[in-house]
Amino acid sequence: MTKGLSLFEKRRRRVRTALRAKGGERPRLSIHRSSQHIYAQVIDDAQGITIASASTLEKDVRDVTGATTTAAADVGKRLAERSKAAGVTTVVFDRGGFLFHGRVRALAEGAREAGLEF
Repeated sequence: MTKGLSLFEKRRRRVRTALRAKGGERPRLSIHRSSQHIYAQVIDDAQGITIASASTLEKDVRDVTGATTTAAADVGKRLAERSKAAGVTTVVFDRGGFLFHGRVRALAEGAREAGLEF
């Protein structure tokens, strides 16, 4: 069944399955990291909607941000503010297949500093 999957895809599947087992009814903070940008969104899987999102591609920060840990921390803070405005304070952190270091860790710490709990 998992024949032909890369190590990244296997790790992503394993992390997502563990989150479903432990997460319960909490929304999921999902992260995608590319070589140039970082994207994050808070998703309610029960209803299938995105509650809040933030990235380094937004118009107000597009020219000053990029693939740095400070930009990732800023994305985490903006995402936490938007999700708190939508009424979400606790989430499950879905790092996907990415390792928890560098920009992924900076985004998580930025979200925690702004008041998001996970």
